[in-house]
Amino acid sequence: MNLEFNRNEDQLKQLSFNLRQKLAKVALGGGPKRIEAHKAKGKLTARERIDFLLDKGAGQVEIGAFAGEGMYASEGGCPGGGVVVVIGYVQGRQCIVVANDATVKAGAWFPITAKKNLRAQEISIENKLPIIYLVDSAGVYLPMQDEIFPDKEHFGRIFRNNAVMSSMGIVQISAIMGPCVAGGAYLPIMSDEAMIVNGTGSVFLAGSYLVKSAIGESIDNEALGGASMHSEISGVTDYKFDTDEECLTHIRNIFDKMGGHPTAGFHRAAPAAPKLNEQEIYGLLPSDRVKPYDMMDIINRLVDNSEFEPYKDLYGQTLICGLARIDGWAVGIVANQRKIVKSKKTGMQMGGVIYSDSADKAARFIMNCNQKRIPLVFLHDVSGFMVGSQSEQGGIIKDGAKMVNAMSNSVVPKFTVIVGNSYGAGNYAMCGKAYDPRLIVAWPTAQLAVMSGAAAANTLLQIQVASLKAKGEVITPEAEKELLDRIKARYDEQLSPYYAAARLWVDAVIDPLETRKVLSEGIAAANHAPIEKAYNVGVIQV
Repeated sequence: MNLEFNRNEDQLKQLSFNLRQKLAKVALGGGPKRIEAHKAKGKLTARERIDFLLDKGAGQVEIGAFAGEGMYASEGGCPGGGVVVVIGYVQGRQCIVVANDATVKAGAWFPITAKKNLRAQEISIENKLPIIYLVDSAGVYLPMQDEIFPDKEHFGRIFRNNAVMSSMGIVQISAIMGPCVAGGAYLPIMSDEAMIVNGTGSVFLAGSYLVKSAIGESIDNEALGGASMHSEISGVTDYKFDTDEECLTHIRNIFDKMGGHPTAGFHRAAPAAPKLNEQEIYGLLPSDRVKPYDMMDIINRLVDNSEFEPYKDLYGQTLICGLARIDGWAVGIVANQRKIVKSKKTGMQMGGVIYSDSADKAARFIMNCNQKRIPLVFLHDVSGFMVGSQSEQGGIIKDGAKMVNAMSNSVVPKFTVIVGNSYGAGNYAMCGKAYDPRLIVAWPTAQLAVMSGAAAANTLLQIQVASLKAKGEVITPEAEKELLDRIKARYDEQLSPYYAAARLWVDAVIDPLETRKVLSEGIAAANHAPIEKAYNVGVIQV
């Protein structure tokens, strides 16, 4: 291996190590002291509950681990958004588990908590996956109620989704393992079955203090809404258990008796590892993000047997399109080619840029995959669409719109992996968050923004300098450089994949070697949802 390979490898392995360190910190929730206090009540932590519930050794994908990262500093932070969400298996049945982390602000709901819960329900709805709620929450975080309570995508949407999911036949099981108060009380009771843990679980619309204030009645919380009252008197809960473990075991017993489900029929052969060494991805992805490289080197280390069937490989070469298998699943891959290529039509073409011929090719390939019921995987390292008079005269807007139209109307599931750059309209065309990928994940090398940090900083600098000069202020070269550095630092922070993950613009930041697993579990989930809609792209200008 050459020096450049080693340099690339060192950087990406360091980024992956930093990722693992960050995940380990997130796993501590509210910290060791709060975990100790939580367990002193005889309760398992959110992650312990999930580990006990899910099948050992089966595939898992955590969603939104970095939700809330760096946010709410004035409120003391909200690690993981105060809730843990995992796609996994119970008794061999794939499902999604949502567990409040009571070590984080007593499991109170911040704005990002609501967004993360809604994302979990969205995954359940799109893939027809059963969902399990492990409830242990103090309810809405009152100091921020105006950002959580009233809007369409706020707290109340959770219960609307409960009702809609039930009408769709999606199984919902809830376990009340701690407080469950006010509006939050509707979530478990709108599930198909609700169970409660004696001594720790409670559910009521108003706690004892509010009851005393509102109607003058004196009553303790256990008598008001504890396990015995709801299991023996009100009938609100269906089962009562003495420990978390007994409760979780009963959920496993419920799943053991559940019937089968129809599938979408996506084709899966026997899984096979890539023939080329996956570990080499670390050295093949350049540490200098503007340096050209061959995306096929990455693809051949992600797909089964390193086998790839290209589509129109001599045309529109800045986008790679073709068929392959990932962990046995047949997939159509659309990837940005990052090396410089030569077109007989337009001459040299820059890697990472979408040209008219590339967009035209991708649109046709996407339509073919929909015709054949093949899931789509998008690999991003894109700077955007080509600009300039030649591109405009060549109809770049028309061809770009064709690609966006074909992708937007896809009825097969789409999965997005952001490898490097994901800028501007390139993010949109390559199935960014706004275009409903079933899962969207980022490598630690990813950047998401309207444009690169350098380009954005220089643009913003010009605007600010012009504004200052218009006011008659004199800007020295030193002051201009200081302003540029300040702008660039702020913009670079927003480019980070962790900034995106904190806001759930991506579902996860993953080590490149986890890509095959995440995509495989995503397609397995999507296979639960038969395709019922015909593929129709509407009007496309050709």
